[in-house]
Amino acid sequence: MKVIHTIGELRQALAGQAARGFVPTMGNLHDGHLALVRQAREAVGPQGAVIASIFVNRLQFAPNEDFDQYPRTLARDAELLEAASCDFVFAPSEQELYPEPQGYKVTPPAALADILEGHFRPGFFTGVATVVHKLFNIVQPSVAVFGKKDYQQLMVIRRMVAQMALPIEIQAGETARSDEGLALSSRNGYLSAEEKEEALRLSRTLKALIAGWQSGRRDLAALEAEATSHLQAHGWAPDYVCLRRRHDLGAPQAEGEPLVALAAARLGKTRLIDNLEV
Repeated sequence: MKVIHTIGELRQALAGQAARGFVPTMGNLHDGHLALVRQAREAVGPQGAVIASIFVNRLQFAPNEDFDQYPRTLARDAELLEAASCDFVFAPSEQELYPEPQGYKVTPPAALADILEGHFRPGFFTGVATVVHKLFNIVQPSVAVFGKKDYQQLMVIRRMVAQMALPIEIQAGETARSDEGLALSSRNGYLSAEEKEEALRLSRTLKALIAGWQSGRRDLAALEAEATSHLQAHGWAPDYVCLRRRHDLGAPQAEGEPLVALAAARLGKTRLIDNLEV
């Protein structure tokens, strides 16, 4: 495996390689990321190239968020990626990826990008779509793998690829969880031992929301309010707890629609997200 820091060197290393599997990350990797890398390997086969990028993207952080504190663990990440059959790690500097202020940006439609995560993190999905589009242009993958844990992000990227007619297959990776059920996240490292135990409540709350809906209750606002109040009663600060249609994250309209329950809430100083498909 080779760690590459410049666009020119990566393009040279990938020249002539048709099958390219790509997993963009911000580093500080866990088993969920590595599962995506293994999925990319399966997609392109033993003769294809698997590329993972590691870049903490300033464009998707608000001024009050944890850009400066976000863990940078390149040496450890590279070891994990090599063990997961990754061929190339693209780890550009900020100057390499943004040699001048990024005036051209990809702005997803508000109906998808300004709700849920986008409502509480204004500009987040513009930052995500811009860096991912740029990375796609650099890597030119045939397949790219994104985790379902960031459900809305996956939808934004899929729509972008479709509308921009990019020749890339977007594959979704299932959410990796601890044995206890906690969705793996780089930010879990911020949690104390007690908070990690309490963090399990987030997925349990989503399961309860789903159970209420499946039992026949159709007052969605009441169900979501109950779920929100339950988290608040245990010391959480929820941004949203909701049940939405999978295909557009709109409110359910008809029986039998594929749905997803989503939540984002702050536990102590750490903001956690999770979702469960119905």
